[in-house]
Amino acid sequence: MVENIANNRKLKQLTELSQGNYKAFLYDCDGTLADNMMAHKESYVQVALGSGVEIDPLIIDEFAGLPVQAVVERINQRYESSFDPLTFEQEKYAIFYNDYIEHTKPVQYVVDHLLAHEGLVKIAVVSGGSREAVIKTLNVLGISAKVEVLVCAGETEHGKPYPDPFLKAAELLGVEPHECLVFEDGNPGVVSAEAAGMDWIRIDKLL
Repeated sequence: MVENIANNRKLKQLTELSQGNYKAFLYDCDGTLADNMMAHKESYVQVALGSGVEIDPLIIDEFAGLPVQAVVERINQRYESSFDPLTFEQEKYAIFYNDYIEHTKPVQYVVDHLLAHEGLVKIAVVSGGSREAVIKTLNVLGISAKVEVLVCAGETEHGKPYPDPFLKAAELLGVEPHECLVFEDGNPGVVSAEAAGMDWIRIDKLL
């Protein structure tokens, strides 16, 4: 009951904040639509531990929204480790995909917001995750059919925090950047949205 009340309050707030002459809503996936950041953190930790490096999972929050290889580079800087970013990404992806993804839960008020605006605005998901993982996540959440455009890791020259992913989504949707509203849970995504000339909302900062 308490959880439902909190969800409804956040949905109301999110709906009010997203009022405007927007033609498209662009949602991040992990941590925004999908309540799976703990699973991502655990998969990072497991891969690092396999090489004897114990990392603080909070470092993942610092770089939420960045592609995995970029996060690994920052882990190497912080811990003076020498992980190969590509190999680490592959190992992390296997753990996340095989052990966690089927159990993904929604960030309910964000998913409800998306569903409430289906047909009213164009909808895209712009993620730093792989297309395969994002598609499976959206399928588990039951919203894949609602998403018109999907932009994932490696599909633009630069990922977040560069503007490329959001600009590509706008182009594919046939709308101008200033007509888009972005929903994010991390600073790199916000920087990316601002660089693309788009308004944004941090869903994790709602009261």
